[in-house]
Amino acid sequence: MKKSKVGNPLIMPGLSEESTGTLQPEVKQPELNLANHFLIAMPSMSDPIFGGTVVYICEHNDKGVLGVVINKPTDMTMEVLFDRIDLKVADGLRESVVDEPIMFGGPVQDDRGFVLHSPSGRYSSSLNVTPDVAFTTSIDVLEAVANGSGPQRMLVSIGYAGWSPGQLEEEIARNGWLTVGADAHVLFDLPIEERYNAAIKLLGIDPLMLASEAGHA
Repeated sequence: MKKSKVGNPLIMPGLSEESTGTLQPEVKQPELNLANHFLIAMPSMSDPIFGGTVVYICEHNDKGVLGVVINKPTDMTMEVLFDRIDLKVADGLRESVVDEPIMFGGPVQDDRGFVLHSPSGRYSSSLNVTPDVAFTTSIDVLEAVANGSGPQRMLVSIGYAGWSPGQLEEEIARNGWLTVGADAHVLFDLPIEERYNAAIKLLGIDPLMLASEAGHA
């Protein structure tokens, strides 16, 4: 198996930076900005990749949308990831860290690692989404975790989810997703299996009622 790659500049989904003609139509900023929101797949979604998922949106701009699935664990742990990228783990690093499962973050660049974490330290390729959540694509954050000086709260994924301009808005209009402002407690602290229902409850909806309505749609 190839090693996970972490550290190259993040390629955003959406339009190419290279112009293919003399005139290009102006792309308007999206009216809907879902950065720091959860996307919650409707119970009726049968997509094998996104069915039953919660996606944390890191960035939403005129180039598209970038997010990370937060409730779809792989069979890889942090310990395995450290081994694959040749990082030595400090003696006494908490078992809760080395045993933490890596998420399937999405189908884009699924041979690379991405880290959502509480802001701390300075990393070479990092975006502060909010005062509570940062998104880092460079290996230095994992180096800090391995030596015991990393962020206190984090979620590591392989791959991310990306949508081209207007694509996600169309999926939401077709009732594929629910959206709600994100909660860092749900993102970092809750057990993985509780995150979907907890995200739905942020909308003030009983998950059982939503599932029942979807079943009779």
